[in-house]
Amino acid sequence: MAMIYVHTTHTRFRSADEGFDSTYPTNVVVRNNGSCLYVPPGIFKSTCKIDITWFPFDDQRCEMKFGSWTYDGYQLDLQLQDESGGDISSFVTNGEWELIGVPGKRNEIYYNCCPEPYIDITFAIVIRRKTLYYFFNLIVPCVLIASMALLGFTLPPDSGEKLSLGVTILLSLTVFLNMVAETMPATSDAVPLLGTYFNCIMFMVASSVVSTILILNYHHRHADTHEMSDWIRCVFLYWLPWILRMSRPGSAASPPPARAPPPPDLELRERSSKSLLANVLDIDDDFRHAHAQQPPCCRYYRSLDDLHEHYSPGGEEGGAGLAPAHSCFGVDYELSLILKELRVITDQMRKEDEEADISRDWKFAAMVVDRLCLIIFTLFTIVATLAVLLSAPHIMVS
Repeated sequence: MAMIYVHTTHTRFRSADEGFDSTYPTNVVVRNNGSCLYVPPGIFKSTCKIDITWFPFDDQRCEMKFGSWTYDGYQLDLQLQDESGGDISSFVTNGEWELIGVPGKRNEIYYNCCPEPYIDITFAIVIRRKTLYYFFNLIVPCVLIASMALLGFTLPPDSGEKLSLGVTILLSLTVFLNMVAETMPATSDAVPLLGTYFNCIMFMVASSVVSTILILNYHHRHADTHEMSDWIRCVFLYWLPWILRMSRPGSAASPPPARAPPPPDLELRERSSKSLLANVLDIDDDFRHAHAQQPPCCRYYRSLDDLHEHYSPGGEEGGAGLAPAHSCFGVDYELSLILKELRVITDQMRKEDEEADISRDWKFAAMVVDRLCLIIFTLFTIVATLAVLLSAPHIMVS
């Protein structure tokens, strides 16, 4: 009977374990056909490249290569026990990763130095990250925070919290982005999918803050500081409200005109003021034309200004002397004073009404921009969320 002594230098390539001893004393099972079974115990540690492109919906593939540096394939022939790969029947489940499989492959490599083949066994460990933790702790809060940023466009500008809400949401997203960065390896080889989504949402929230500043600027404008140009009036008061189906209270949405209506000219304003004064005093439209129906004594004066000048305290006639003789002139004089006072009051009221109309136009333009931003950013958030979920290789939450 011949004695067989087996000494092997079975090693593992790219080992990352500093304490692994390949010469651990263990028994080798030798069969009568010359095959030997060598099962050394040990904890294997290796390095592999991690691809975080689809994080947290990623699959990782790590290879572990076993072979001998000393014996060639004629002296040490490694064989797979199972063609399907490694045995995973005793694998203990992990809360972060799911083991998909451990396929194995037997390789025969010929080097330039030697004519003999060298045998190695390569196992590929395929694992898949479980996304339940990341889905409920990162993705869902991010979507909720983005929804709060969208609800900020429905907040009235007079509340005073419109801008602070957007800044607070932006800071919250920054905190979540730092949490994502801590869970990923520091590498610049690829940009993770979740990081891309967070950057898109952060860009949306930052844009919403800028839009809120524009909305507040429009809302607080008035006639003393800003004048609404024709293109702003046409776009924000006619075209966009018609497209968004918006209308002011008491008016229906109508197609925009070909061009913005011009402001009323001075003649129309003067005619309107005369009509208002005539209605107040229950006289003709133009008091100067009423002189034609007056007695001959009153036709001497062609206008109220001449009458006022004639009966002024410094006038040549001296108002006190002729007033008893010509009482109609006294009535005209009093009426002229009333008309002048009413013109001043009417002009002031008209000016206040015009300023109020301008302020209302700016506030309505701010409402239009608010509604437009709400629609645009809502669509952007929905499209970005669906694009991230649909582009992932798999969506597994357990």
